[in-house]
Parts: sequence; structure tokens; C-alpha cells
Amino acid sequence: MKGRVYRMVLRPAIFYGAECWPLKKTQVQRLMVAKMRMIKWMCGYMRIDRIRNGVIRNLVKVAPIEDKMRETRLRWFGHVKRRGVDAPVRRCKMIDIHEGKRARGRLKKSFDEVIREDLRVVGLTEDLAQDRKL
Repeated sequence: MKGRVYRMVLRPAIFYGAECWPLKKTQVQRLMVAKMRMIKWMCGYMRIDRIRNGVIRNLVKVAPIEDKMRETRLRWFGHVKRRGVDAPVRRCKMIDIHEGKRARGRLKKSFDEVIREDLRVVGLTEDLAQDRKL
């Protein structure tokens, strides 16, 4: 029952709009921590109980958050690839905090880079997005 509550209520709240997020590893780690805190709270476990996350995940029967994020991104990518030529384009507007200044450090990961990495991990190609049967 608790696993169903997680899948029906908590996971959609966490993943709202996640299909176009190019996340960094630290952000994925924070989402993992938040998810496990919710699941532990839902099951009545605390850190003092010292139960491993994998055991709790198997008990509640939920998948790791990275796999679900990858799944939602690839599903969205398939929708985008299959849309018609005349379909409206959805753009995610990014607000620049340092208006007028160049950001320091390496460039932000683009959505294309994230999708290429996800496709490589799963072992698919971009051409397979046109095939709805897979």
C-alpha cells in the first residue's frame, strides 16, 4: 500500500517537469536523498535503524530515481521526435541570475547531451524514437 502511495502521489510531485531537466550529479543525489527520506518516513524507519536504502527500496518495490528520470526524459524525447513539423515548440525559459555577466566555469549541460548519454546507457539510438513498439 505504501509503495502505491509513493508511486501515485510522491513520485509525480518529484518528477513534475523533469523531462527537460539536464541535471547534474549533485542534483540527482539531492533528489535521491529526498526520495529516500520520504520512503523511510512512509515506512516508519529512521536513520538510527541503520537499514540500507536498497533493502527499503526492495521492501516498498520502487526503482532507483536515476532510472525513472532517464525513463521520463527518453519518453519526452520520443514525443518530441515523433511530433509533426507544424507542431508548436515548447521552450523552457532559463532565467540568468548574473544578467550581463558571463558565467564562470564549464558550460551547462544541454538537453541534447543528457539525451545522448541516456540513449548510450540504455543502448538505443535516436532512430528508434520513431518506432512506438519499442
